[in-house]
Amino acid sequence: MTTPPAPQPGIMEIALYQGGASEIAGQSDPLKLSSNENPFGPSPAAVAAMAGVLGEAHRYPSTDHAALRAAIARVEGMDPDRIICGVGSDEVLHLLCQAYAGPGTEVMHTEHGFAMYRISALAAGATPVEVPERDRTVDVDALLERAGPLTRLVFIANPANPTATLLESGALVRLADGLPDGCLLVLDGAYAEFAEGYDAGLALVESRANVVMTRTFSKAYGLGGLRVGYGYAPRAVIDVLNRIRGPFNLSGLALAGAEAAVRDRDWVAECLRVNAAERARLAGGLRQLGIACDDSHANFVLARFADEADAVAADAHLKAAGIIVRHPKGYGFPEALRITVGRPEDNDRVLAALGSFRGAA
Repeated sequence: MTTPPAPQPGIMEIALYQGGASEIAGQSDPLKLSSNENPFGPSPAAVAAMAGVLGEAHRYPSTDHAALRAAIARVEGMDPDRIICGVGSDEVLHLLCQAYAGPGTEVMHTEHGFAMYRISALAAGATPVEVPERDRTVDVDALLERAGPLTRLVFIANPANPTATLLESGALVRLADGLPDGCLLVLDGAYAEFAEGYDAGLALVESRANVVMTRTFSKAYGLGGLRVGYGYAPRAVIDVLNRIRGPFNLSGLALAGAEAAVRDRDWVAECLRVNAAERARLAGGLRQLGIACDDSHANFVLARFADEADAVAADAHLKAAGIIVRHPKGYGFPEALRITVGRPEDNDRVLAALGSFRGAA
């Protein structure tokens, strides 16, 4: 019997990614607030656009994504030639590691950073380096102190997940300017739309050669099921990434839906308006119940309980009420629950359930 080849170094160190739960045993229609999805779903224009291309499913999609890149560029004020589209922003993160990291190099991320940073680094054979945060916020000084000649990529999410905290622009400038030569700062902007006044790092990308930003259609645009994201970077970086990107990485359905979604500014503006109002109400309600939470700049709130046992008990109480949230123990918060901001009636249910939990505790 022959022996199969060994996988590349680092791959067997990868723990399988765990998404937010979507089912509760014995309940047929639970309220899912575990994956930070848009509770209002996609734009009706996006739904219509997808329906309109179903009959073309036998045709290969565009390889250059020119129409989608042009639509993004018009809305966001970008150069379309500096945009790369991917299967969610996750693929762009993965391509960056594949292109710029590898054995003998390091990829930095913060201690509560998105799991895909470590996974993509290990898949490329690089060494992931975890750097402490300060008060659940990215610590620029800690990152700069740890960065060295082996550092090729620094990933930070801004706003961050699962903390929902935001690093202000001056700190981002200091980080970008303080990194060593040959290192890229990657600003993961999956939740950037929810942070009022934040440009997701656009000005930094435009003014520096070492900054990349990524965005997604999975959150504010309500298209998580399509898997569409993009990166914006210096032209030289985009040229490198396009050399390893699969030519048909996005389906015709995904391209049509995302293009229509980005053009429908009224839909996304209304979703963001409701999120901001309901986010403030949810956070305020939690604090009134004695449950700590930082100000959120995303579409979720990180509720912090007395300890892990208290958080686990609260999670069980919510499940009994038909509500699924996320216990981010794997992200370093065993004492917390991450709660997606839902519709007004959804948030009413969450606060009522946690109120009864507090009353029973």
